[in-house]
Amino acid sequence: MPRNYTKEYKNYQGKKKQIKRRASRNAARSKMVKLGAAKKGDGKDVDHKNTNPMNNSRKNLVMKTKKANRSFARNSRAGKK
Repeated sequence: MPRNYTKEYKNYQGKKKQIKRRASRNAARSKMVKLGAAKKGDGKDVDHKNTNPMNNSRKNLVMKTKKANRSFARNSRAGKK
């Protein structure tokens, strides 16, 4: 069964809270580019150290590889450690 992008947007991505979070993540990336820590096409992500995408203070942002930023350590039952 193919993925229903319209339903996905309606139920999650289109919610006001998620739109604000996405905008804040984009602003964080833009901030890091201005500071010279990131470049277009560098293959890296901006990591929010405290996991709050609304906190874009410089001390909360760090560049990481996509693999490191989009994963987390798991326990034996595939839960977060």
